[in-house]
Amino acid sequence: MKIRIGFGLGTSGVTSSHSRFGELVDGLEGHGFDSLWMSERITGDCPDPIVAMSFAVARTTKLKVGMSVMVLPGRNPVVLAKSLASLDRISDGRLLPAFGLGAPNSAEHQAFGVERADRSAWFNEALPLMRRLWTENDVSHDGDRFTMTGVTVQPKPVQEPLEVWLGGQAPSELRRIGRMADGWLASFISPEKAEAGCAAIDAEAEASGRSIDRDHFGALIVYRRTAQLPENLAARLKQRNPDLDLAAVMPTVDDLGELIQSYVACGLSKFVLVPAAEPDSWGHELADIGPLARSLEN
Repeated sequence: MKIRIGFGLGTSGVTSSHSRFGELVDGLEGHGFDSLWMSERITGDCPDPIVAMSFAVARTTKLKVGMSVMVLPGRNPVVLAKSLASLDRISDGRLLPAFGLGAPNSAEHQAFGVERADRSAWFNEALPLMRRLWTENDVSHDGDRFTMTGVTVQPKPVQEPLEVWLGGQAPSELRRIGRMADGWLASFISPEKAEAGCAAIDAEAEASGRSIDRDHFGALIVYRRTAQLPENLAARLKQRNPDLDLAAVMPTVDDLGELIQSYVACGLSKFVLVPAAEPDSWGHELADIGPLARSLEN
């Protein structure tokens, strides 16, 4: 497996000005990070993923860009397929698309205009349709939410195929990954549960007559500079998963390398590092984290 380490901004990220975001992008390229991953929260401070990824690829030559993750329910799949295909072509194949159902947040549901109970069905119809639009011409579709005849999206992506990663770790989400995805990007998960998740995905993929590349299992890791856990984030995560050992999955910088090695032993090879609190200087932060990331790659 090829160990690759990217860097991400969380949903509460406030790096959205030209100078500060430019400092981050330049630092990631300069320190040889594999990729930049943008989270999505309509009601939060983080920048829009497509806008931010477009800025990043225009400023770099090697840095890949991905979404961790972009909400699919509520978006027009034809328009989104066009936007992402264009971005993949303009970046010369550096796009890493990743999708999810969206946060369990009523404000977010209102923003996207999709009832929580309808998100899965929307997702299950939209993603296969987007895949067809990226590879076929004259696409016709008659579904519960979308109907079209003879639609062609141009330009096509550079990557053939444009591989899609999905997030999540609930049993239903793991089954969807096995049936529909090319990769898994988990978050806030123990190495042991990550290993079990990989096995569940593999089993569902095999039952669906497909397989997922062993290099396409990864995790987003929120790291911290202090021994104390961030109170607001810890409270939100505990509400969603009271049994989660936050200290174990949100390491300090000193413990970051050991946790990554534990994930690797369980079958994961792609990682996205996200700081629990954004630093005053991205230049200083990446100069410190960059050598650790390089030492873990192969």
